[in-house]
Amino acid sequence: MRYISTRGQAPALNFEDVLLAGLATDGGLYVPENLPRFTQEEIASWAGLPYHELAFRVMRPFVTGSIPDADFKKILEETYGVFSHNAVAPLRQLNGNEWVLELFHGPTLAFKDFALQLLGRLLDYVLEKRGERVVIVGATSGDTGSAAIEGCKHCENVDIFILHPHNRVSEVQRRQMTTLFGENIHNIAIEGNFDDCQEMVKASFADQSFLKGTRLVAVNSINWARIMAQIVYYFHASLQLGGPARSVSFSVPTGNFGDIFAGYLARNMGLPINQLIVATNRNDILHRFMSGNQYVKETLHATLSPSMDIMVSSNFERLLFDLHGRNGAAIAGLMDSFKQGGGFSVEQERWTEARKLFDSLAVDDAQTCETIAEVYEQTGELLDPHTAIGVKAARECRRSLDIPMVILGTAHPVKFPDAVQKAGVGKALELPTHLSDLFERDERCTVLPNDLKAVQAFVSQHGNRGKPL
Repeated sequence: MRYISTRGQAPALNFEDVLLAGLATDGGLYVPENLPRFTQEEIASWAGLPYHELAFRVMRPFVTGSIPDADFKKILEETYGVFSHNAVAPLRQLNGNEWVLELFHGPTLAFKDFALQLLGRLLDYVLEKRGERVVIVGATSGDTGSAAIEGCKHCENVDIFILHPHNRVSEVQRRQMTTLFGENIHNIAIEGNFDDCQEMVKASFADQSFLKGTRLVAVNSINWARIMAQIVYYFHASLQLGGPARSVSFSVPTGNFGDIFAGYLARNMGLPINQLIVATNRNDILHRFMSGNQYVKETLHATLSPSMDIMVSSNFERLLFDLHGRNGAAIAGLMDSFKQGGGFSVEQERWTEARKLFDSLAVDDAQTCETIAEVYEQTGELLDPHTAIGVKAARECRRSLDIPMVILGTAHPVKFPDAVQKAGVGKALELPTHLSDLFERDERCTVLPNDLKAVQAFVSQHGNRGKPL
């Protein structure tokens, strides 16, 4: 399997090199040169497989030539063996044909565990084989950071620096990052928003001279391995609901477009998906594109669903690449227009093509709280604010009641007590046993100004297990 850049000017790489590269040298994102496609009979034969075995079937084509089957199977078994539910990603029914796919049974109670528990193990495997050491610099709007640290904390050849927006993540999200200690773990609170953090990561990839020869690796969803891992649970959900003999629709809470892009890939790999709904909050750049062909940067607002407080959706570039016939020059031009002018539209026929599969809805905080309260009253199920946005969008945008609708349950509600409280739900929120003492644990975090040079100087000074790089 070879991977190419969405901007067309970077060399094609194998899986191992893509894992370590993250962002392409031309500023683009890597995608498979040719997407594997499964027959309906092949997909149907996977019904009833344990999650890690299904993951092997779905992801094997992406790592062929880089990781032997036996090694990959072992990695996957270890990855999903740490989840607290035997089904790994169980479905919970809300009504007759509406389901929540619970993606929060991993160590950090968020869907990011599916990819980042795997990413840490893949890095360990590849770096040990190569005899290399790397630095991870990642940005988080709340959940990626803790999942990345949890997944990589035992990696012998990795130093990890996670940037989060100061005072813009929930207390549980922050503590899940800042209470994990290790010589190779560094939490940085940036006096800015998530987009500022994300821009620093991209700028650091563009010029890595501050690392003095050490390689930079991405844990954000610009890293192909994260997208690859997320494809699996679309197949998993479909098989639970009669797929591939019947089509399924999905509503996906998303800010960076990675999770829903994985669903788009699953469909292109042969899984019958009728509809993909982009569910987002007040920071609605994706909704404005899907509903009106306007991809325009606006002011970022803090909301009750902080993991979607994103104004620049990095993974959207991967969809644009396909919509433009995989023309890297066209994507480079679009991204340049966006950087210079803050927005763009695409040709009508390309937008119309996207609309055949995608719908969207932007949900504000009041509607989010209303949905949390409504679902709890009707079913006794308590939703986190991101999942509630997914439910609201599913009910507003659904094309057919006959087709099962699956909402991706992206996080455990205990991570967002403010939203639950504002929704007026009286249920007491209790942390799982392994996090029961979270609020008593010591924290370690460094607050830095919204300044790229200051961040890079910190990384350079504290890398290599506390020894300057």
